[in-house]
Amino acid sequence: QAQLVESGGGSVQAGGSLRLSCAASAGTDTSYCMGWFRQAPGKEREWVATVNLGGRATNYADFVKGRFTISQDNAQLTLQMNSLKPEDTAMYYCGAGGGSSRPVMMVNGCRYGLWGQGTQVTVSS
Repeated sequence: QAQLVESGGGSVQAGGSLRLSCAASAGTDTSYCMGWFRQAPGKEREWVATVNLGGRATNYADFVKGRFTISQDNAQLTLQMNSLKPEDTAMYYCGAGGGSSRPVMMVNGCRYGLWGQGTQVTVSS
């Protein structure tokens, strides 16, 4: 059964760093599309960074460029977050291609419909 499990969230002060990890189960297709997304209270889920083709192509939302780094090692997806800002506060989700769990999102040529349970990131000023 396809499953994603995130870890590594927490609370930090502005300017600090956190490292998020996502472990994909054996039944998850990680060969094409994986990514990190976030959702703040009262807002829609937005994409943060994605990798395609097993990590060979990466994309970053403008608001994290130069601060966040996404990487993939087979079934493990990582997001290194540096220079964190209070506006980065949100629930962070690992997503993968396939599945039909809402919200289904089309991002950077991939259809994301498989989600982890999320991990909370809180950045204080």
